[in-house]
Amino acid sequence: MKTLLNKTKTTTIALSSILLLLVATSPALAHSDAASLQGGFMSGFMHPISGLDHVVAMVAVGLWGAFLGKPAIWILPVVFPLVMAFGGALGVAGVPIPYIETGIALSGVVLGLAVLFALRPPMWIAAFIVGAFAIFHGHAHGTELPNATNPLIYSLGFVIGTGLLHLAGILIGELKRLPWGDWIVRAGGAIIALIGLGFLTHIISS
Repeated sequence: MKTLLNKTKTTTIALSSILLLLVATSPALAHSDAASLQGGFMSGFMHPISGLDHVVAMVAVGLWGAFLGKPAIWILPVVFPLVMAFGGALGVAGVPIPYIETGIALSGVVLGLAVLFALRPPMWIAAFIVGAFAIFHGHAHGTELPNATNPLIYSLGFVIGTGLLHLAGILIGELKRLPWGDWIVRAGGAIIALIGLGFLTHIISS
């Protein structure tokens, strides 16, 4: 019981730290013009966490990884940014990929449902699903990268922002160790799926 309480305390502290970091960076974005952020670390850092459609998918990756356990808990959060980088390179090169926004919205729906229904596919299938959606997210961001005045610093901020979102999902997923924690995590998947469905509905209707 003591070990469980310690894990809960650690999870709570970590989540609070992430939330504090996000809150602290928000005013910086609000009070800076686009020119000063363009191409900089903060621009890259804020990019993945400034769009809810991207946030829910990246959190879902960590959430699903934590739900599946080892080795998925670290494989999925590694596969996503690696394949996303490939998608980003396609965007930078101007290689067209159809239905980018639809793919991004579907990533929230599919990954959220995977958590909600506690799907446990073979590792390679889970990695394939995550990687496939990562291409859409990467391409969407990559098309904006050529405007960056410092792509390296921008990319560093982007990777850190993405990693924090994955970490947030993993930490939330660790709540499954608590009584009723399994259902709390699955409820998180349901919320993500609903958000993704909302974006998908908006895309189809527009």
